[in-house]
Amino acid sequence: MENWLQQLLEWLPAGYGYLALLMFIAFFESLPIIGLLMPGSTLIVLAGFLTVHGKSSLILLILVCIIGAFIGDLTSYWLGSRLGPILLTRKSFRRRKNMIHKAQLFFMEHGGKSLFFARFLGPFRGITPFVAGGARMLPGPFFNYTLISAILWGISYPGLGFLGGASWKHAQDLTTRFGLLIGLALIVTLIHLKLKHKTNNSGKR
Repeated sequence: MENWLQQLLEWLPAGYGYLALLMFIAFFESLPIIGLLMPGSTLIVLAGFLTVHGKSSLILLILVCIIGAFIGDLTSYWLGSRLGPILLTRKSFRRRKNMIHKAQLFFMEHGGKSLFFARFLGPFRGITPFVAGGARMLPGPFFNYTLISAILWGISYPGLGFLGGASWKHAQDLTTRFGLLIGLALIVTLIHLKLKHKTNNSGKR
């Protein structure tokens, strides 16, 4: 075992303390602004990698990641619906006015689908649920979209680390490929929606 890995395993807390730490990472990464400062996905991939080396179990890791991500999205939505106008006047939000505007446009154009893809797009992960709350998206559809995305995120990122368990570099390579795959899926979806929109408009003429 490599020295850095052995030292990391010794430094990390054990048992439920370790799982609680991972849940908080998934939770805080889902919050607006705070999520931009936390490399949560990378840390979760690392946690999946560590399960191969005896740190906790993959099933428990997936479970706490799903719970943390889902509660984080719900919190972000609540902040947007209740405190959105107030928070947007804060300095930390004003600094990222351009990113928030892009998230608003993305949400307005694609609705619930934006919540699904934003979960896998780092800069928009915490902002989009916040925007959805501010736009008064109905709780039911929001709940469904964010639950599905949290489950898939909670399975995929720990799973990438687990599959790359032979070496950390391999786990990083898998994560990069997965990110490219998500990006490709987003592009294909957007093209499909554009073509569908044009077809519908042509049919109305």
